[in-house]
Amino acid sequence: MDGGRYGNRDFGGYHGPGSGPHHNPPPGPPPQPPDAGQGSSLVRPYAVTGGRTKPRYDLPIEALISAAPYPRRDITTLTPEYKAIIDLCRNWRSVAEVSALLRLPLGVARVLIADMAHEGLVRVHQSPFTEGQPDLQLLERVLVGLRKL
Repeated sequence: MDGGRYGNRDFGGYHGPGSGPHHNPPPGPPPQPPDAGQGSSLVRPYAVTGGRTKPRYDLPIEALISAAPYPRRDITTLTPEYKAIIDLCRNWRSVAEVSALLRLPLGVARVLIADMAHEGLVRVHQSPFTEGQPDLQLLERVLVGLRKL
């Protein structure tokens, strides 16, 4: 009897070595993928921003972020992303660094950080430009960072 294109397979079960129609799966929890439980998330990145792709205000990627010393909210009720950003920003970090270190798309990081600044959880420190030209010290720091890569 032909089981069709895919045979009579059960795609929902365990099919590791030694498994077959007359073999019981090993006791204990089912096997996990190699990276399971190591901070992997099944949530799509833009789900944490409610689908928003633009921050509340213009937030340059070089803007420095620091955790607010006395946040207006109880931080135990925050989302995992907010907690991670606060932990990272105990030392000043740029928006780009937060994005890279948390492995979040830059757009998502910008939206989250702007929301957190609006709620008083973080502070945004933007370097002012003089007469329309970028700050040379900032450009030198960026260049040094790029050379280290």
